[in-house]
Amino acid sequence: MADEEEGGDLVTDWGAALEEQGAGDADEMAAQWAAMIDENEPEAEENSRGADRVLNQEEIDNLLGFNLDDGSTGEKSGIRALINSAMVSYERLPMLEIVFDRLVRLTTTSLRNFTSDNVEVSLDSITSVRFGDYLNSIPLPAILAVFKAEEWDNYGLFTVDSALIYSIIDVLLGGGRGMSAIRVEGRPYTTIELNLVRRMIEIVLEDAEQAFAPLSPVHFSLDRLETNPRFAAISRQANAAILVELRIDMEDRGGKMEMLLPYATIEPIRELLLQMFMGEKFGRDAVWEGHLATEVHATKIELDAVLFERDMALNEIMELSVGETLVLGTTADQPVEIRCGPIVLTEGKMGRAGDNISVKISQPLRRPKVNLEMFERLVQDAATEPSS
Repeated sequence: MADEEEGGDLVTDWGAALEEQGAGDADEMAAQWAAMIDENEPEAEENSRGADRVLNQEEIDNLLGFNLDDGSTGEKSGIRALINSAMVSYERLPMLEIVFDRLVRLTTTSLRNFTSDNVEVSLDSITSVRFGDYLNSIPLPAILAVFKAEEWDNYGLFTVDSALIYSIIDVLLGGGRGMSAIRVEGRPYTTIELNLVRRMIEIVLEDAEQAFAPLSPVHFSLDRLETNPRFAAISRQANAAILVELRIDMEDRGGKMEMLLPYATIEPIRELLLQMFMGEKFGRDAVWEGHLATEVHATKIELDAVLFERDMALNEIMELSVGETLVLGTTADQPVEIRCGPIVLTEGKMGRAGDNISVKISQPLRRPKVNLEMFERLVQDAATEPSS
């Protein structure tokens, strides 16, 4: 009621003001302005309340990507995405692609000879994963082969999916072409099936040895076969690893084989994998080294033959006068130091060659022990010395 009375007072005041200025229909215009103000007041009040509103926990979780009530994983947004993206990319090891391209070519030929069938091996992807996430994502049933890299003193993992297992068994045991492999799910693999798959994995491991051979000689020995991923743990759950997915097709049959190498396994050859091309040398250039050695040998340096040294106080030097004799505390048969700057190189004996005073080297050249501070001082002196 108070608002209505206040609105009525506004209409009366505006109407009187308009009549004083000689406006026609002053009461009607004042009523329209008052109605417009009344319509905008709720929206203004709502905006003022929204400016001071405090976000609840659910809205904060939605902004940060932690609200998983809708069944999503929340791994693609918010802080969780930043945490999960902290992975080492395989692209920082460019030589890996060359190695696995060689593996694809070698494995294609080896499996063709092994199965006497038209086998095509292709490289699907090379990605970086966390070891625990990979184990949890393996579709079962599958056969997991744990192998050891002898020279690198660590382990790797081969995973063969069920489609490839039944396909290779069907091909090796004389299954007809043009027929899809019959899968018998829900039972453990027989000894014959395990032995056939073991032989195929050994062939792929031999090809992997040849693929890595140009970089580093390594021997991959098959350690054991597992059907439960929990028994194939070769690294910590959070450790990063390289996952290589190989697709093997035999006409209308085939499946996937995955090779997983933890970063700890390939750490011994990390510098080799950083190469952009085979044989790349980091920080070394044979041509430049040879040129530098030639120029160093052709460099001219000044040598000083030091007969005697004596420390004198400044007041003694100030008292010296013309004609005064300085007595050297040395004899003719004492060795003379040969120096290059402050560095002693060798020793010799004083003599005469014709009209010239000479020094005969009597000791082999020493390996100079350069004081770092003195070397820095020499460099600074050379930098500040005016050029001629």
